[in-house]
Amino acid sequence: MSHDKLITMANQIARFMESKPHDEGVAGLAGHINDFWEPRMRRQLFEMIDAGGAGLRQLVLDAAPQIRRPAAA
Repeated sequence: MSHDKLITMANQIARFMESKPHDEGVAGLAGHINDFWEPRMRRQLFEMIDAGGAGLRQLVLDAAPQIRRPAAA
């Protein structure tokens, strides 16, 4: 999947979760990605985060420690 598409998807979830208190939004975003994103998508997300997270909303970056990082391919 393209990085642009993953950024868009992660940011859409973040925008929804930003309506909640911060800690609840972080947990909700991480939970959604953990439950519904396959390891390949999460691996690509972490590649972007590790490269500085350009384009990702702050809530995505805040949730990263709670998102399960898949093993390297």
